[in-house]
Amino acid sequence: MRLISWNVQWGRSADGVVDLAYTLDEARRLADFDVLCMQEVTRGLSALAGHPGDDQFAELARLLPGYTVLDAIGADLPAAASGPSIASGASGTMSQPGAPLRRQFGNALVTRLPVQRVIRHTLPWPADPAAPSMQRVALEAVLEAPGGALRVLVTHLEFYSLTQRLAQVDALRRLQREAVDHAEHPAPAEDAIGPFNATGRPVSALVCGDFNSAYGSDAYQRMLAPLAGSPAFIDCWTTLHPGATPPPTAGVYDTVQWKNGSLTCDFIFATEDLRDRLRRCEIDGVTRASDHQPVVLELD
Repeated sequence: MRLISWNVQWGRSADGVVDLAYTLDEARRLADFDVLCMQEVTRGLSALAGHPGDDQFAELARLLPGYTVLDAIGADLPAAASGPSIASGASGTMSQPGAPLRRQFGNALVTRLPVQRVIRHTLPWPADPAAPSMQRVALEAVLEAPGGALRVLVTHLEFYSLTQRLAQVDALRRLQREAVDHAEHPAPAEDAIGPFNATGRPVSALVCGDFNSAYGSDAYQRMLAPLAGSPAFIDCWTTLHPGATPPPTAGVYDTVQWKNGSLTCDFIFATEDLRDRLRRCEIDGVTRASDHQPVVLELD
């Protein structure tokens, strides 16, 4: 199984050009991916720098035939006064045909593997008047991977507020313990057709994304702390590169947005039980297709 995690900045390159198709070409250059986990995918936000398309989730579906495109919206705000309208049948919105698109900002998980349960988790957002912020989410999908079923979660933690980032890390850890409880104490389905499906979930998980937390920071260390009743999380890159420090993943080429220098803040964490299935984890330092660098993982 080949997975790429990437903050794509709505397809905006380090040079300021928005081209989501080019972003996907760069992802294909890195790996014949089975799973592509993206952060900063938009709908109704064409006023952003570089002017992304009106609905990037629909654009992903057009550009990647044969893949399932899942979305999870964090910030979901009223449409701009002169925003684009939605056509009949468009996904991911409750707007009526012809109504302006709501401004939506979130994560996407794109996969060609069979998808079982999908859960959209709203992460904590404690008040922090000292910092601008937005609602954050984690998108979880149970995938039938070649080496066995596992949960893949893609997330994007708050940038400005450490208080909120730490609360969000704690929530991700609680979600892992919850999954273990479901695995150990599953309930049967009510029937074969309704929404009350069997509650069993895999213990094994990958949690990836832009954590907006520096390598070695308090939030990073908290993610790796022992987890009562569950396998702890490990950093896939450091596990496969023992003794090495990971290269920067943000601000490598875009020095305008990252005036204070580059940062390593994009990670793929795995539950400890997946350690022996990890085969390769690399941070690509070549592409300029975003202000972040993609992380590529291969596992059995």
